Amino acid sequence: MLRIWTDEWNTPRISLCVALIAGGAGCFGAAVGSWRAPEQALYCAIKLPLILLLTTVGNGLLNAMLAPLLGLNLPARQSFLAILVSFTLAAVILGAFSPLLAFLIWNLPPLTTAAESNLSAHSVILLGETAMIAFAGVAANVRLIQLLRLLSGHRTVARRILCAWLAGNLFLGSQLAWIARPFVGSPGLPVEFLRRDALEGSFFEALIRAARHLIFP
Repeated sequence: MLRIWTDEWNTPRISLCVALIAGGAGCFGAAVGSWRAPEQALYCAIKLPLILLLTTVGNGLLNAMLAPLLGLNLPARQSFLAILVSFTLAAVILGAFSPLLAFLIWNLPPLTTAAESNLSAHSVILLGETAMIAFAGVAANVRLIQLLRLLSGHRTVARRILCAWLAGNLFLGSQLAWIARPFVGSPGLPVEFLRRDALEGSFFEALIRAARHLIFP
């Protein structure tokens, strides 16, 4: 089935993938921003699908260059379609996760409580959504290993390419998400679509700070 979807450029299939990404990632983004404010939920529902689509375009080009170096001569068109299908699967998984994340946020202390509770709730949401996104991304990419095995004819080559694709998705996707912040929305900052200091710092620094706060409050 994956071979059929990636063999040729099919506009209705691509439109379906884009629609599923918009729906699944949009629902997940709305759940993420719901803790901060209704406006933040709307902003996240718009930004998260855009990040997935931008990562698809960027990694489609990058992976088309990496695949021949790792043993598979993969055309740019087929690389892009494979990544698009992968992110479509990830978006569907995120859409399924969105009620669970919404339930988690509903059980956290509301934003009107003490500042320390706000910071702890913010850290829990950040780590929880990161774990869900990571799971969805890995599960969607692992699903492509069957296609890579079929195209390359070697399990080792398929695993090597998959690891390279996962690394590209991680670094590009996470940094795009950092630039497009806020998603959860820091309690002490106003609700806004993009931060003025969007290009400062990195996603990994923020993730380490959140984990440190939970471990060493």
